[in-house]
Amino acid sequence: MAEEISKEQLVAEILMGDVKFVSYDGKYPNLCSGTLVIRLGSREWKIHRLTSGGGVWFDKQGNEQVDEGDWSIEDQNFPEGFPESLKEKVLKVVNESVDHGCCGGCI
Repeated sequence: MAEEISKEQLVAEILMGDVKFVSYDGKYPNLCSGTLVIRLGSREWKIHRLTSGGGVWFDKQGNEQVDEGDWSIEDQNFPEGFPESLKEKVLKVVNESVDHGCCGGCI
């Protein structure tokens, strides 16, 4: 869990709205199960588990088809106290920084 900060500091970070990608350690075959680290102002936040916009399915001939799509983050995966107003900005940064793909675990 992130360290406690004052309400004034949190408001300043929200107003600054500076979201930067630090790292993501998810890897095949569990690409979606990594930990995302982002920096918001002077503070780092860890978000566990992305949701892949991709999927795996089989066509009528039984051939595997793998789709890729944008990542999303379910609300319960954001840390407690994360500013609601910056969630969309985080998703934009994630989708610009983490390769799209299907998680791979269901193949």
